[in-house]
Amino acid sequence: MTAQLGQTLTIERLSKTFHIEAGPLTVLQDISLAVKPGEFVSIVGGSGCGKSTLLRLIVGLEREYEGTIHLGDAPITGPGTDRGIVFQESRLLPWFTVEQNIAFGCGSDLPAAARRQTVREHIALVGLEAFATAYPHQLSGGMQQRVAIARALVNRPKALLLDEPFGALDALTRINMQQEILRIWQSERTTVILVTHDIDEAIFLGDRVVVMSPRPGSIRRIVPIDLPRPRSRSSFEFIDIRKKIYAEFFGEEETLLDYVI
Repeated sequence: MTAQLGQTLTIERLSKTFHIEAGPLTVLQDISLAVKPGEFVSIVGGSGCGKSTLLRLIVGLEREYEGTIHLGDAPITGPGTDRGIVFQESRLLPWFTVEQNIAFGCGSDLPAAARRQTVREHIALVGLEAFATAYPHQLSGGMQQRVAIARALVNRPKALLLDEPFGALDALTRINMQQEILRIWQSERTTVILVTHDIDEAIFLGDRVVVMSPRPGSIRRIVPIDLPRPRSRSSFEFIDIRKKIYAEFFGEEETLLDYVI
């Protein structure tokens, strides 16, 4: 499978307000961010800071906002095959097999033979060759998320958006899935934006960690993760970065050392 050349995702002065019964509710305010082709960016922030809304805007599920979002030179005005998204729940169709769920994500103009070949490639990409004809209820939670990732990648999008994709998994499965998404990213070199509450996960996976402020969400700080891969979560450098990010949420860095080790 050949990695695809990506395009820069550019967000400029992005704000989003929902109009609810109690009045206007601004959830994002003045977000500006450029994500380079093939970069892995993690976004962390408290509940309600607009992280998931930001992903929905990038994928085109929300269309009313202020500011601009471009993938390459093209403005994002709605959903498209150049962007794929994986949610916290796998959202597989229960009456479809693994291969049918992945094929469901293929573009309708793909010839049948090419569709079958693409589906086989993506089943192999996520390591589920032995489960191609299994149904979702026959899979573990981690396996279901692998299928969802394969479905999101089947059109070879320029950007893959991950909205808390491992949040419902147990701790050991979550760590295994972090390794899996890292392997897939290194194979495909697709641009990835991950939203997570898990700061360790953000540091372990990301080239940069974007720290968001409480609602209305804005970018408080962008932390570059200049650590070699594979990364050790127990290294001094990893712990030092974790401490600095925690400090953005809880206060003085010096008081957090014992808490985060």
